[in-house]
Amino acid sequence: MGSRHFPARTVLFEKESNGVTYRVPALLYLPCVAKLLAFAEERLSADDAHANLLVLRRGTIYGSYVEWEDMRVLETATLQHHRSMNPCPLYDEFTGTLFLFFITVLGRTPEAYQIVTGQNVTRLCCVTSADQGLSWSTATDLTQQVIGGAIKGNWATFALGPGHGIQLRSGRLLVPAYSYHIDCKECFGQLCKTTPHSFAFYSDDHGQGWRFGEFIPNLQTGECQLVSVDEEDGSNVLYCNARSPLGFRVQALSTDDGAVFHGGQLVQRLVEPPHGCHGSVIGFPAPFVYGTQPGQPCGVMLSNKTGGGGESWLGATARGLAGHRSVGGEQLFSFVSPVFLGFYFSVSVSFLFFFFQLLNSSYLSP
Repeated sequence: MGSRHFPARTVLFEKESNGVTYRVPALLYLPCVAKLLAFAEERLSADDAHANLLVLRRGTIYGSYVEWEDMRVLETATLQHHRSMNPCPLYDEFTGTLFLFFITVLGRTPEAYQIVTGQNVTRLCCVTSADQGLSWSTATDLTQQVIGGAIKGNWATFALGPGHGIQLRSGRLLVPAYSYHIDCKECFGQLCKTTPHSFAFYSDDHGQGWRFGEFIPNLQTGECQLVSVDEEDGSNVLYCNARSPLGFRVQALSTDDGAVFHGGQLVQRLVEPPHGCHGSVIGFPAPFVYGTQPGQPCGVMLSNKTGGGGESWLGATARGLAGHRSVGGEQLFSFVSPVFLGFYFSVSVSFLFFFFQLLNSSYLSP
C-alpha cells in the first residue's frame, strides 16, 4: 500500500532478502499536477553488471506530506537481451509529454570491457507517457538516429546523467550525458586510449528529433547534471556540473543552450570522494531561498558528498557563486518548488529514500 504518513525520511526502495537491490535514483517533479516520480534501477545484486529493469514510484503532494504509490516495474523500458540502466526523466511542459531516457547494455557486458576494447554495446533508448507516468509507450532505440556513425568509430561507450533532464524557457529539451571517446588506436586496431567527456542531447521540436552537442573540451568529465541560470533580460546560461577523475568536480558553461560548452573548470571546494559517482545540481528562482526581489535570476545549488563524510553545498545568487556549507548524508537528486524542497537519497546498497523539507524552515537559510 502507498504510505500516507510524513516522516523525515521515507524509504522508497529497499534491498530484498533475495539480494535484489535498487541503485541510481532519479527524481522528477511535475508542478502542474503536484506529482513526484522516483525512478531507480532494479538490480539482481549491487554489481553494475547485474542491473536488470527500471522501477518507478509515484508520489502525490498533499500540503505537508507525500502519499506514495506502490512500486511498479517499467516493463516496456527495455530491449531484448539488454539490461536497462541510468534512468533520466524529462517533462515537456508545452506538450505534457513525459520522457524517460535510459541506456540498455547487451547482456552482462561491463562498462570497463567497452572502455578497454572500444567495442560499444550500449544503446540510447526512450519511453514516453502522456498520463504522468501511469502508462508508458514501448521503447524506442534512438542510437542510430541520434548518434549515428560516431557510436562505432569514436565512442567506446556512453551513459546518461544520471539524474533528470531539463527544459529551457525556449522549449529546448536537454538530457545530460557522457561518453568515453576513443582518442587513438594502435596500428593493429587495438584500443590505445579513451577519455570521458560530458555533453548534452537536445531537442528543439518537443522530442521529435534529437542531436548531441559538443563535449566539454579540456578536462576529463563523466557523470553530470545540468541547470539553466535565467537572467532578468530573458537570456540564460546553461551550467553543467560533472564528475571528474582529477580529484575535484568540474563545472562548465554554455551560452548556446548546450550545443557547445566552454572549457571546464576544476572547483577545488568540491572535492570528489575516492569512490564517488555523481553530484546533484538544481535551479530555483532566487527569491525562494536567498531573499532577492521577484524577477531576479535563477539560483543554483549543488551538492556532492565530500571525502570527509559530509556534503558540499555551492549556491549561486543573482550575482554569481556564493555560499558553502556541509551537512550529513549523501544526496543524489533533488527538486525545488515554491513551497518545499525534496531530496532523493542513496546511503547504501540497501536503501533509497526520500526527504521532504518545507522551505520556511531554517534548513536553507543563507
